[in-house]
Amino acid sequence: MIGYYVHHQGRGHLTRALGILAAYGGPATVLSTVPRPDDGSAAALGWVELPRDDEALRPQDPTAGGVLHWAPRHDPGLRGRMATIAEWIGRTAPRLVVVDVSVEVTLLCRLLGVPVLVVAMAGDRTDRPHRAAYDAADALLACWPREVLDPPWPTAWTAKTRFVGALSRYDDRIGVPTAVEPAEVAAARTRRRSVVVLLGAGGRDVSDEDLAAAVRATPGWNWTVLGGGNGWFPDPWPLLRGADVIVTHAGQNALAEVAAARRPAIVVPQRRPHDEQFAASSAIAAAGLATVCPRWPDAAVWPTLLDDATADDGDRWRLWCPGGAAIAAAGLIRELAQDGSTCTSA
Repeated sequence: MIGYYVHHQGRGHLTRALGILAAYGGPATVLSTVPRPDDGSAAALGWVELPRDDEALRPQDPTAGGVLHWAPRHDPGLRGRMATIAEWIGRTAPRLVVVDVSVEVTLLCRLLGVPVLVVAMAGDRTDRPHRAAYDAADALLACWPREVLDPPWPTAWTAKTRFVGALSRYDDRIGVPTAVEPAEVAAARTRRRSVVVLLGAGGRDVSDEDLAAAVRATPGWNWTVLGGGNGWFPDPWPLLRGADVIVTHAGQNALAEVAAARRPAIVVPQRRPHDEQFAASSAIAAAGLATVCPRWPDAAVWPTLLDDATADDGDRWRLWCPGGAAIAAAGLIRELAQDGSTCTSA
């Protein structure tokens, strides 16, 4: 048995977990505030739904003086979730817990004597809490290619990191033509070129007015906006593959799906803790994989920006997402769960 802790922010952590656990195929239990999906994608998994720990109106000393990221004093939700995890570990004696992501859960599992695989994040992770978690981890899993983004980490971290490339739920569709386009996409393509915007579910810097201004400035383009306040689109693959240009934030899952689709892209990183999206987008720009704008462009810029982006065929995205990341991550889990050894960099 292994455990897999899934952070509740956005949808990317859960999407990644389900992909890796499907490739792993062994007995596993998800530990998360996120409820079990009702679409059958997690039917074979154990599931422990944890209490929330972020509902206090005035959390007291949540960082424990800078030692941790989130451990507010006297918070019943925090107490309940940590007790639930500890009880599950005591009852099941897991061979490994994968943590995506939480410094506090990482340290709790390791204090209980359980090996931990931490899903690493880009950006500056040299703050005191991250150093404690990454130091304590038995191994780190980086879902990006080291050849494109080689983080300035301590040697000890890199030595125990497995770089598997971007992890997309569309690995099995890379290079496979999309047989059928949604009717609205096919109709739009006969009139105007298409741009698909990925906003994600983890918060956004782009306002509705920003989007509306860009649409008004580009009458020759048909815009489709996914995420944000526009509802959740469960399978955007046909839209991504049918787009002339994709505009996306720089979250790991969004980049992985755009890269798998091999379409020209404009990447606009969003503000996130530790500048993770700016680190990823800077590496992507340096490698020439996509156009990167450090902030949402002014409306007048969009016509030229979209036209210029179409000169790229999207093929260089193969460097970011070659395919097989979930299988590689599952292989690492088997290695660690089998003998508890620390992985070597790959």
